[in-house]
Amino acid sequence: MRELMHRHLGKVVAGAAVAVTATAVMIGVTLPGSASGEESHGGGPQGSAAEQGQAAARQLPGVVESAPEQGRTGTGRDPLTDDEIKRAQTLAVSRDFRASSEDVKGAKGPQRLSTDLAELSPDEVGTSGAPRRAEVTYYDYRDDAYVIKTVDLASGKVTGTETQHGVQPPPTRDEAKEAARLLIADKLGKGLKEDFKDATGKELTRPDQLTVNGFVYRAGEGNPGPASVADCGEHRCVRLFTRVVNGPWIDTRKLVIDLSAHKIARLS
Repeated sequence: MRELMHRHLGKVVAGAAVAVTATAVMIGVTLPGSASGEESHGGGPQGSAAEQGQAAARQLPGVVESAPEQGRTGTGRDPLTDDEIKRAQTLAVSRDFRASSEDVKGAKGPQRLSTDLAELSPDEVGTSGAPRRAEVTYYDYRDDAYVIKTVDLASGKVTGTETQHGVQPPPTRDEAKEAARLLIADKLGKGLKEDFKDATGKELTRPDQLTVNGFVYRAGEGNPGPASVADCGEHRCVRLFTRVVNGPWIDTRKLVIDLSAHKIARLS
């Protein structure tokens, strides 16, 4: 592990060499395009001040906020406003849904992935006054389920819920950060910590000392991998590109972090 990492220390990792279906999500500074992975789409949730304002509330077990006032709304197919995003996110998580689901850290409530304007049905396209609906997506780590909630912003009602298994959208910033935390704490993170100390003279103890890019990893037909990653695809697994903040890259592509099982595996 250590010899592998030292060969890559300080070099930008070429994304074209990574044979894995992947989408980058950023923590810290931006990953150069040449290192973003062959199928990078720059994924992650729709960012806004409203989303950040919800983070503290998610940490309080059993708390379900009252739906905010309708606030400022968009028109037609305009992107969701901050007020609409906040309203949709609050309405989408019922008390039962919060109590029966878990986020990436094992806390009550699902892991929110994205909030976007929902598509119109065919008979609504081109009509005046078409409804504005938000689609809020989650990953429930308790059931390893991808959950889509559709919210009618005018009525304040959840009009649809879709649950899928084996669907793995790109990891969010929070998920990539948690993957880095698990790797740092695991014995397989030893080489990463040694290379970090060589580069900085400091101990690596927390994810915010790194810039991390997370990519979904799947095992299956055409990509069997070792037995230790056989559950990846049903479980939520990621690989990481890691970099010292404002410093060199450290190669951790051979390591797979299973966020569902909180385990680390090495690819052969």
